Amino acid sequence: MPGTKISDVIVPEVFNPYVIQRTSELSRIRSCGIAAVVPGIEVPKGGKTIQMPFWTDLKGSGDWEVLSDSTPLTPGKIGADKDVAVVLARGKAWQANELAGAFAGSDPMGAIADQVADYEASQEQKLLLSILKGAFASIGMASNTLDISSLSGDNAVINSKTIVKAISKLGDAGVNLTGIFTHSSVMYDLAAQDMLDQIITGRGDTQNIPEFVSYGGRRIVVDDGAPTDGTTYTTYLFGTAAIGYAEGNTPTPTETDRDSLAGDDILIRRKHLIMHPRGIRWKGTAAGVTPNKTELETGTNWERVYDPKAIRIVKFVHKLKG
Repeated sequence: MPGTKISDVIVPEVFNPYVIQRTSELSRIRSCGIAAVVPGIEVPKGGKTIQMPFWTDLKGSGDWEVLSDSTPLTPGKIGADKDVAVVLARGKAWQANELAGAFAGSDPMGAIADQVADYEASQEQKLLLSILKGAFASIGMASNTLDISSLSGDNAVINSKTIVKAISKLGDAGVNLTGIFTHSSVMYDLAAQDMLDQIITGRGDTQNIPEFVSYGGRRIVVDDGAPTDGTTYTTYLFGTAAIGYAEGNTPTPTETDRDSLAGDDILIRRKHLIMHPRGIRWKGTAAGVTPNKTELETGTNWERVYDPKAIRIVKFVHKLKG
């Protein structure tokens, strides 16, 4: 396809939904249900945050009273609070000489879209890790954290006993933890301990990492961006839809441009999205239009508002057995 320009093969009205669909398919955190569309979380048409009021749990209003024909019941109160999610605006531009020529074939737009979708899926996972780092650095998240890395021997490593201990951080709500997000070294360590239920072949990418391994029926998402210093690893356990996800209302999601004199094609992608750990309120103020990586990773910008057991995320810090 000599001389073909990006604008010849990229039609935004067709390209945008294609990328959205492919990103959803390629996203590991969305495919396994960790991040999901939930009621009340959507990108607003105006404003930088969305507020989600909720009623506090009646379980905290006291026990049943004994009925009496002379003593009336004492009315309890139901409290109210609000969760707050922040809109994240992100974008990326790519430039290459006669870019479209590199994608000559039966479906050049599909070839470009697949690469963009894969890129955006990986960026979403990096964004989630920054959000979790900040959220778990906030006051009140100790109840959802198990750090055994300073212990010795088998007490410091990930194994069947310590995983159960991590799950138990949520008490009777631990059964709601259905997914595990971890580093590939952790997954291989669990495999070496013969702890995995099954291994489903991955996408055949360059890392050749098996995906959607499961442990105790909990699907494992493998990402080498998961926190580690080479000795200590951070694994997150999630419940379904623990992360509220939404995207939309981006003024110009896709644009193309060209420097004709240089023969350079430019593809521009923009995205407005929400990835919110439900029950952990964003209370920060971004220096720019939207929070950057450092601001998302700052604990004072987050605050727990749900009961710890209602936050379907546990942070598990450990070492490897192998």
